[in-house]
Amino acid sequence: MVFNPDFLPNTDNAPTNQLLKYLQHQSPEVLARVAKSVSPEIKQIISQNVQGLVGMLPGEHFNVQITTDRENLAGLLASAMMTGYFLRQMEQRMQLEETLLGSMSLKQEPDSDR
Repeated sequence: MVFNPDFLPNTDNAPTNQLLKYLQHQSPEVLARVAKSVSPEIKQIISQNVQGLVGMLPGEHFNVQITTDRENLAGLLASAMMTGYFLRQMEQRMQLEETLLGSMSLKQEPDSDR
């Protein structure tokens, strides 16, 4: 799923949102590439988070329907997006720490010639 800034309303009364303006000027290819960079682990966590927010009942035993208004749905989507951004940053931090720790352990290994 790719973010589509064209779905957002164009409100002339609202102050300029620089991020929205930036997103609207990105090509669909750039947005698709960013969306595809999300790991399966992040997708799983976000899915579980959203399911936890709206409630989880097994579909095979219940006919679940969720009704909300525009503001609550916008809040849910914003929460999911922020969770995604946070998780991606933490994933990158974890990868960086693993790389640095691996690099440090290689430097700390004693030489076999000593």
